[in-house]
Amino acid sequence: MSRRRSNRDPVRRRIESLDTSLRLPTVRRALGLLEGEHSSGRRGGGDERADLRAYEFGDETRMIDWHASARMGRPMVVERERLVTSKVWLLLDVGREMSGTCPDGEQAIQVAANALCMFASLCLRRSDEVDLVLVDSSAIRRIPCQGGFARFEQTLDRALESPLDQPRNLEALLGYAAGIQDRQAMLVIATDQSALHVDLMPTIRQLATTHPLNFIGVETMNPLRQQPPMGSVTDAPSGRKIPAFLRTANGTQAVDLHRRYQIEAFSRELTRIGASLIRADSSTAMFNRFIHLLSAGRPGIPMRQTVMAA
Repeated sequence: MSRRRSNRDPVRRRIESLDTSLRLPTVRRALGLLEGEHSSGRRGGGDERADLRAYEFGDETRMIDWHASARMGRPMVVERERLVTSKVWLLLDVGREMSGTCPDGEQAIQVAANALCMFASLCLRRSDEVDLVLVDSSAIRRIPCQGGFARFEQTLDRALESPLDQPRNLEALLGYAAGIQDRQAMLVIATDQSALHVDLMPTIRQLATTHPLNFIGVETMNPLRQQPPMGSVTDAPSGRKIPAFLRTANGTQAVDLHRRYQIEAFSRELTRIGASLIRADSSTAMFNRFIHLLSAGRPGIPMRQTVMAA
């Protein structure tokens, strides 16, 4: 089934609307919460004056200092020191487990893709460089994203046209992230919630020492929960149908408890190292959590407060 549905996806349209309505300082503050706002020494797009020079072909008009230009009698631009990182890596698990179904019928991959669109919208608005990395057990694909948000959407949707027919390999994804040389570049890792467990923490702790680190966890439906409207239930990793006799109240409760214990333990570990987790069971819920993050984008809020539970 094709996942290129952005033209009729209401969440994507809400992201687009948000992108055009937010002021840049709000965008910077919101993303600063996720990466630890710091002075990077990079030029362009920040709030601290760094240098004044003559306008050159290709400079953005928003960098022109009109008062200085009037004084000097020629166009002058201001280069400002960036307060945040200028490189963002969006790493997406594309293993077949991501074909799992969420309670409202969405696939996990659709929710994860929309969540990455939310990050991309803000990062591109801030003029960051964005790279998309797709990982399963057979391949790692890096796709540099050029242009604005519409181009990112097209790039992402085109990349996800391929079937999800290989198992996930989250260890390989984290290993790739560990090899990224741009220190302080923000990393956003999107997968389904069941893949996030404390056994991954040694690598994650290492990543958090060199990069602002954020996880997106998609909560899929409990395969043992009795949901008659959905008919038969298929296990995403194996592709096998779940027998009806296994879908009992006791079995459902056991799976729910295990999932809750696993994600809460993982969340606590992330909080200790200053990383963040945004998790939800639908694109709409994920968008609402993102809006909550933006509303918290005020100076003085500790980064660890952005860890949100479903």
